[in-house]
Amino acid sequence: MDYGLTGSVAVVPGGTSGLGLATARALAAEGARVAIGGRRGDLAAELAASLPAAIGVGVDIMDPSGPAALVEAAREAFGPVDVLVLNGGGPPPGSAAELTVDDATASVERLLLPHIRLVEAVLPGMRERGWGRIVAIGSSGIQSPIDGLAASNTGRAALAGYLKSLASEVAADGVTANLVLPGKIRTDRLVSLNEAAAARQGVDVTEVDAASKANIPAGRFGTPDEFGAVVTFLASRAASYVTGTQIRCDGGLVRTH
Repeated sequence: MDYGLTGSVAVVPGGTSGLGLATARALAAEGARVAIGGRRGDLAAELAASLPAAIGVGVDIMDPSGPAALVEAAREAFGPVDVLVLNGGGPPPGSAAELTVDDATASVERLLLPHIRLVEAVLPGMRERGWGRIVAIGSSGIQSPIDGLAASNTGRAALAGYLKSLASEVAADGVTANLVLPGKIRTDRLVSLNEAAAARQGVDVTEVDAASKANIPAGRFGTPDEFGAVVTFLASRAASYVTGTQIRCDGGLVRTH
């Protein structure tokens, strides 16, 4: 299938590791020109150099000026942005009973506000040109809250509400907005969370890994490449009639419809 992404311009914040990097590579493999954003500009540039057409941009999207700076760098290098991936690190683990107002505020500032700023920077042009893709990397915790990740569950749910509202408003302009919800994907984030759980429980991390896999019908953790492929499909022209959705990439982990 031709995804129709050859020559398109994609922006991937948090693209120097994990799911962001896998997504950047998948988009590049389909012919997109990719702007990889990351706080370590040297690493972003190094990774970009390994792709056919990409730039690395040292930027912190938590800085209010960061999202616009990343988008402008992509425009200067390649032209107007066609594909926007929303991605960033999650807040520290913690229970809902222990969540404070400051914690909740920090979660929204991390998981919602930078993404709204990114959308603000690209949406007018997408609507004017009659084509655009916004794909957010979310979490299965949006549909089935994850124990011990109350701040993440809260902030990501806010992003999901925003994107669902946005999708309805811009669909007639040829712009789609969707979420991809990873389950247990083998990334540095998963490793750190499982190590933290092992420390709390006083067990070896292999026991936590085994217990996690036992709850996944596929019987294994997913790979970043498998996840990046789903994001890339939603960014494609083939997915032009898919919008306002949440698509799980979780090996069957979440048991709801």
